[in-house]
Amino acid sequence: MNAPDRFELFVLPDGVRKLTITPDTKIPNAATFKVEKEDHTLANMLRMQLLEDPKVLFAGYKMPHPLDHYFVLKVQTTPDTTPAHVLGNALTELIQNVGSMKNKFEMELIRARSETQKVEMGEGEDISHQVDMDF
Repeated sequence: MNAPDRFELFVLPDGVRKLTITPDTKIPNAATFKVEKEDHTLANMLRMQLLEDPKVLFAGYKMPHPLDHYFVLKVQTTPDTTPAHVLGNALTELIQNVGSMKNKFEMELIRARSETQKVEMGEGEDISHQVDMDF
């Protein structure tokens, strides 16, 4: 039908950059970032991470069209930093947060499996109904 091939959702064509930066000429300390082959998942996480930085005055994104697989992120900062710098910091913090969440999940999974094995062997209490995930 009219649906694009699935690989078009994530494969970057030759000559296309993943990230392009366009400085804003009308607003001071502002820039527009176009991120190819990504969707609301990354865009919203980036926006939220950017808004946690006190040097960010504005951060917002839009997806121009559902069939276009990119988002446009607008960032405005205080005069003592640049949008590219705060975006780099936000990406670093986001990677650390996701890594920390992954580690916590894996540790909880190991704990739950060991408790399940103890129950199967008749040792310990049944915790199958009380998995506690503290993020």
